[in-house]
Amino acid sequence: MRMLFAAVAAAALAVPALADDVKLTGENTKVTWVGTKPGGKHEGGFKALTGTATVSGGELAKVEVEIDTESLYADDPKLTAHLKSPDFFGVKNNPKAKFVSTKIEKADKGVTITGDLTLNGKTKTISFPATVSHAGGTLKVDSAFAIDKRDFGMTYGGGKIDDQVAIKVAVEAK
Repeated sequence: MRMLFAAVAAAALAVPALADDVKLTGENTKVTWVGTKPGGKHEGGFKALTGTATVSGGELAKVEVEIDTESLYADDPKLTAHLKSPDFFGVKNNPKAKFVSTKIEKADKGVTITGDLTLNGKTKTISFPATVSHAGGTLKVDSAFAIDKRDFGMTYGGGKIDDQVAIKVAVEAK
């Protein structure tokens, strides 16, 4: 009987850890942005999102996030309303933004996450750097990168508003 128990325990320890899905919400995942223009900037983000980060063998394996674009906010209420209009996100016709990873690779510092980002009804493959840790049941992901708003059909303010928008993502989820 001891031999059988030892064999089962050894087999169980030899099996790689199963994938662990971590639930992402607006509470544990912050997506913020900074838009710039000559002589100024505006900051904002999204308050509501849902998604899953899959950790396999202690490594981030997949990320899928859906953002409620109606939850968009900016540092100026008038700007918030304008960003929700068809000039930018067109939230009535595009109530969700989505990111689905297609590849996560180790990089010199952290990982490079590649996937399909859908904003304003347009999908583009993007890649961005991230630092990732998974310890004590907590997944932490931090990333800072830029996207070109024109890639997503946002051309309003050409020449008056910079096309590059800085994005920050911070996850601390159990």
